[in-house]
Amino acid sequence: MFEDLRQIVHLAPDIIEAIIAHNLSREFYREVKYREEHARYCQWYYETAEKHRQEFQKMQGDINILGWFNSWLH
Repeated sequence: MFEDLRQIVHLAPDIIEAIIAHNLSREFYREVKYREEHARYCQWYYETAEKHRQEFQKMQGDINILGWFNSWLH
């Protein structure tokens, strides 16, 4: 892609190198931001899943009211 830039635009080599460096830098920081956001999402997901597992465990000990009414009606 950058070689195409050199063929299309006739600028001094140092200007083209600066443009290439700038684009690479932007791509790098975009990737860093994406990975940080993904890591935050994964952390939130694992924390939420753990809370749900704990709530489910607590619910296992609760009285099954619907089952109680069902057995009472039959």
